[in-house]
Amino acid sequence: MALDTVRDMSLSRKAMKAELLDAETELRLAYAWRDDRCEKSLHRLITAYMRLAISMASKFKRYGAPMNDLIQEAGLGLMKAADKFDPDRGVRFSTYAVWWIKASIQDYVMRNWSMVRTGSTSSQKSLFFNMRRVQARLERESAAVGETLDRHQLRQMISSEIGVPLHDVEMMEGRLSGSDYSLNATQSTEDEGREWIDALEDDSVQAAETVEHQHDTEQLRAWLLKAMNDLNERERFIVRERKLRDQPRTLESLGQELSLSKERVRQLEAAAFGKMRKSLETQSREVHHFLM
Repeated sequence: MALDTVRDMSLSRKAMKAELLDAETELRLAYAWRDDRCEKSLHRLITAYMRLAISMASKFKRYGAPMNDLIQEAGLGLMKAADKFDPDRGVRFSTYAVWWIKASIQDYVMRNWSMVRTGSTSSQKSLFFNMRRVQARLERESAAVGETLDRHQLRQMISSEIGVPLHDVEMMEGRLSGSDYSLNATQSTEDEGREWIDALEDDSVQAAETVEHQHDTEQLRAWLLKAMNDLNERERFIVRERKLRDQPRTLESLGQELSLSKERVRQLEAAAFGKMRKSLETQSREVHHFLM
């Protein structure tokens, strides 16, 4: 922690000593980078405005991220701004860079706030960075006039103030209410060390279900084998070729091999399945529908 503080101070001192660019020099450096990809011009432009990046990074310290990381993200945003800056638009680079720096820092803060994705839409991002400030102001204003807002009223006013859906306010309120907790943390001192993970339902297949499924499969196989053995050789051949192959054969191809018409093969197939249904029904009325 102390080493990070020293690094932050060192970066800040270097940034404060950097040159201040006038509009003409800034424009010349921007053209040199855009048109000639002059890295010296890029380095000079970024170095001159690193103080801006550090200043913006310091405004996000309250979100608990290390200052050194915030400065690095701000620097990345500054470099993206320099790479995409168009000097022909007549806008100062600092004005343009502010948006890229802010976006880079905000993305970093939201990525590291929680293991669960905190916000992905523009309304959720706006809530994440503004909800607490707006909530505090609304509570102060209502207290000043002697009013007390319940939770529902406060959420509705925040929704209207920031311009986001009410359900987004409710969702963000829950996510900002506390930090992540480990599933291995104990629920309370009274539960004799019981962890939260012990309360989660196990979605995996239970041993009893596996044994039951295996038993049912073996039983069904035995019933089908007996039903097949009740058929004559030609009927078994037709059923096997029509139902048990990866690519079932057509009635026409079977008719050609057996020297029968396609209609006769269909009749033999229907008769074979009729015999199998009767055999299965004598063993169990729960399985004959597999051949329907």
